[in-house]
Amino acid sequence: MGEMTDKSKGRIKQAVGDLTGNEKLKREGERDELRGQVKGAVKDVKRAIKKAVK
Repeated sequence: MGEMTDKSKGRIKQAVGDLTGNEKLKREGERDELRGQVKGAVKDVKRAIKKAVK
């Protein structure tokens, strides 16, 4: 999935996990949000490398 999708999905899972007391779901949400952040960082690095090579 895309960067924003992962971040949004993660935030929703975290909120539901908090509301229901489901720690596993909360951790999954944290992982999904982090995955989205990493995808964004990788995209930024790729863009910077392409710009530097030109």
